[in-house]
Amino acid sequence: MGPFIRLGERHRAGRLRCAAKIFGERQRAGARRGYTLIELIVVMAIISVLLAVAVPLYQKSIIRTKESLLLNNLMTLRNVIDEYTFDKKKAPQTLNDLVSEGYLRNVPIDPIVGNDQSWRLIMEDAYSMVDQTQAGIFDVHSGSDLKGLNGVPYSQW
Repeated sequence: MGPFIRLGERHRAGRLRCAAKIFGERQRAGARRGYTLIELIVVMAIISVLLAVAVPLYQKSIIRTKESLLLNNLMTLRNVIDEYTFDKKKAPQTLNDLVSEGYLRNVPIDPIVGNDQSWRLIMEDAYSMVDQTQAGIFDVHSGSDLKGLNGVPYSQW
């Protein structure tokens, strides 16, 4: 039994030396794979420049989308107001009249302000009224006081 024990001890010792050798190489290789402070600073500077360019472009695209939606909602409201006025022979008193009569499912949201209660309603004047007894809605504008990308206030669109 003696020779078999020594053979097993040699085999185990060889495996330990092999593992120590592999582990030592991994430690040395790991030390060479790290990044220096200058490399990290350069990468952070590149990321910062890319963000400084991308964020304003993204924000401008969001504003363009809201403006496009505002134009679409205004066009829809104006067309529906005209249809209501033509059909009923009088202008609607509120935007909810358009919903209650089935011309709209619901009042569109003003995308600039973010709700459907902020629309600025332009009422008919006495000379252009269809029904001379009740003045109704003639036109609608956004309730925002901000200016668009074209420099014109949203309330004048």
